[in-house]
Amino acid sequence: MTDRYNARIVGTGMAVPERILTNADLEKIVDTSDEWIVTRSGIKERRIADENTAASDLALEASLKALNDAKVKGEELDLIIVGTVTPDFTLPSTACILQDKLRNKKAAVMDIVAACAGFIYGLSIGKAFIDVGQFKNVLVIGVEILSKFTNWEDRNTCVLFGDGAGAVVIQPSKEKGGILATYLCGDGSLANLLHAPIGGTRTRLTKENFDLKQHNIIMAGSEVFKSAVRAMGDSALKVIEQAGIKSEEIDLLIPHQANIRIIEATARRLKMPMEKVYVNIDKYGNTSSASVPIALDEARRKGRIKKGDKVLLVAFGGGFTWGGALIEW
Repeated sequence: MTDRYNARIVGTGMAVPERILTNADLEKIVDTSDEWIVTRSGIKERRIADENTAASDLALEASLKALNDAKVKGEELDLIIVGTVTPDFTLPSTACILQDKLRNKKAAVMDIVAACAGFIYGLSIGKAFIDVGQFKNVLVIGVEILSKFTNWEDRNTCVLFGDGAGAVVIQPSKEKGGILATYLCGDGSLANLLHAPIGGTRTRLTKENFDLKQHNIIMAGSEVFKSAVRAMGDSALKVIEQAGIKSEEIDLLIPHQANIRIIEATARRLKMPMEKVYVNIDKYGNTSSASVPIALDEARRKGRIKKGDKVLLVAFGGGFTWGGALIEW
């Protein structure tokens, strides 16, 4: 009989740029105020990368921390998955660039384009490869440099986004627990509500549309909010059901840090007090695919997660994409 292994997170890491952009700084750029931003989003500041920093740079920093935490060398990795919508290049993948920086020449590499749900999509894929026994050391990263795709003249979107990266190392384990269940879903019919319309093969990037800032992120805020509240709650309930546990057994909820009102609505739907919800949106803003792994790493290092805890991850992003993962630490 084949030994049964569970996919388990054995290391975490995060990286954010040094530069902090506060709400007071934004007041000097667009018609907004600290009160307006905090009331509607919960964000007080965010991190912004400099011109010379690419996605793979932040991904490398977060990855090295996760690998060190896991006591795994870069060259030992079998699979590298990068969730991002802000890659270094159109071609090759950011995962390829990161692989080279880690001095690895044997791993399978792939980018996942699932926006804010990118890390959870990557986590689910990594778990699947471990479950079938194909790989032993899997690195999953969520990384974004959204500041380079933000219209800093649009007060409705420029206040929301920040830059950062988070990473985890997954390995097979005979111990009880690990990644108990994952759930993924999407709805492409709503893609136009949150997208960057210029720069692909549908409409190529030109000097003219670049100057008009048409390559930047466009969002229909109220419609996205309604979909996010519903999808985040659905994801949480689906993955809890798959794991065969009850909502009250969850020790910590780590949601995508998009908007404090979405986070609070998700907690209410699960009948979960905010004391059991990890929130750091005030410090980093919406870092898309990086938000969940950044929060996961912070929660661990602050002692919010201990062995045996059941931790629920949920995210919703452009596409639309959404999903969840339930982990027994």
